[in-house]
Amino acid sequence: MARDLKIPEQRHPEKARRPDNAQPKKPAWIRVKAPGGEGYSKTRNIMREHNLVTVCEEAGCPNVGECWSQGHATMMIMGEVCTRACTFCNIATGKPPEALDVFEPGRVADAVKKLGLNHVVITSVDRDDVEDGGAEHFAQTIRAVRRQSPKTTIEILTPDFIRCAPDALEKVVAAKPDVFNHNLETVPGLYPEVRPGARYFHSLRLLQRVKELDPEIFTKSGIMVGLGEDAQAVRQVMDDMRAADVDFVTIGQYLQPTPKHHRVDRFVTPEEFASYDKAAWGKGFLMVSATPLTRSSYHAGDDFRRLREARLAKLAAL
Repeated sequence: MARDLKIPEQRHPEKARRPDNAQPKKPAWIRVKAPGGEGYSKTRNIMREHNLVTVCEEAGCPNVGECWSQGHATMMIMGEVCTRACTFCNIATGKPPEALDVFEPGRVADAVKKLGLNHVVITSVDRDDVEDGGAEHFAQTIRAVRRQSPKTTIEILTPDFIRCAPDALEKVVAAKPDVFNHNLETVPGLYPEVRPGARYFHSLRLLQRVKELDPEIFTKSGIMVGLGEDAQAVRQVMDDMRAADVDFVTIGQYLQPTPKHHRVDRFVTPEEFASYDKAAWGKGFLMVSATPLTRSSYHAGDDFRRLREARLAKLAAL
């Protein structure tokens, strides 16, 4: 019998036996308007027409209304079932029922062209069941978008390719995305609980290797706060990112998708976010986004323009 991914118990079978965590009431600075309007509907229709999945919907992003009304959707390739079981994430988990769809890169490219995007963000589920983790699929998608929309800048948000040969990452980098994003997600001390299938220093090394393979590609990484970390650990992650030559850091509030997911330890105040923002600029990042509603691809197009300008200004100052 096919799973119904709209039912939480079938969406996250591995979490079904976990005790419920109370979901605290969100403070005023977290609340957002419900999605709707003409632009939102147009974006949704184009996604449906091309049979595409978006991380905006699958992960329950709070900014979906604002982004989709402007035609900005983050494409999620390689299916809608992830082989990892991170305790913070709302994307369906388990063994993916299908092989990779060879026609998907073309459909993504068609949708990008129809939406008229200046900048596109392409992410994916983890596919540990595929030998190269989907690296070649990412590369094909980048190339397909380039063919149809040569002026569109491309940002990818990739898995960690932890079970793959080193040439998996090389395939993706060789396709020359403009921005390579891979999120560290949380501080290293919380990995066993929050991101059990991943390894902090592997993810950090992945970002460093991208820069070694192609220094022209901007690198980006992000974490969530409110999972149980402290401010000192957050600042240490920033230092680790800079040591790996990461250009852009994003920091946002963790929001608990269901009672079975990791609990919200606390809602970090806008003032604390402002202190992280100031600290990150001081550590030498070219671009920083640290607010309660910051997400990896929120305002990605505007941020990419500012990122490029910051690099040019830095080079001019040398």
